[in-house]
Amino acid sequence: MQIFGVDIGGSGIKGAPVDLERGDLAQERHKVLTPQPAPPDGVAGCVVEVVRHFDWDGPVGVTFPGVVTAGVTRTAANMDKSWIGVDTAALLARELDGRPVTVLNDADAAGVAEMTYGAGRGRGGTVIVLTLGTGIGSALFTDGRLVPNTELGHLELKGHDAETRASVKAKEDGDLTWERWAHRLSKYMQHVEMLFSPDLFVIGGGVSRKPEKFLPLIEGVRAEILPARLQNNAGIVGAAMAAKG
Repeated sequence: MQIFGVDIGGSGIKGAPVDLERGDLAQERHKVLTPQPAPPDGVAGCVVEVVRHFDWDGPVGVTFPGVVTAGVTRTAANMDKSWIGVDTAALLARELDGRPVTVLNDADAAGVAEMTYGAGRGRGGTVIVLTLGTGIGSALFTDGRLVPNTELGHLELKGHDAETRASVKAKEDGDLTWERWAHRLSKYMQHVEMLFSPDLFVIGGGVSRKPEKFLPLIEGVRAEILPARLQNNAGIVGAAMAAKG
């Protein structure tokens, strides 16, 4: 069975049909740049472009980098503030000519995909999936059940949002070495571990393609740490899973 998934990020919007039997993309994904600034209408146009690239005419799942409840976007840390309070599911359904649209938090989508098909498959206890990119997304699971919209990237770290110090964007903006960035990431993960005592961290986002560069440098974390198996496609897969219902 195939369902379409779209992953909205702070820097790019990507999507593809997903084979839900395999938990993988059925075709090579199509990506466009996120407009800057990124208001609802502009981003909606990009989502439409991605979906129409595949001539898709069925349900669509869409991730959003912020809190989402019942299809409404409640926060927008790395997007235009005009997203706050928007019925994003209704907006995108309208722009997609009435196709059914399901919207959920981006890290929650990636987490569900990793727990179903990837590094968290079959794992009980407490699992935290962290997606590292423009910001830091989080998905918290207890015995396989998702606690939605945790947004742990906004925990305070040294007086700042953690993602402003430990995200991939922070690494790039500060021209940090892998060692220096891993030190910051270690401090952040130690803080999260102190709060939630997870059995497993799964590290996702595009940087999960290079686990050898930074995972061996993580210090002071007792929990097991694994790179995401679905890497940066996890959000697309999770979005499609949500649209299936």
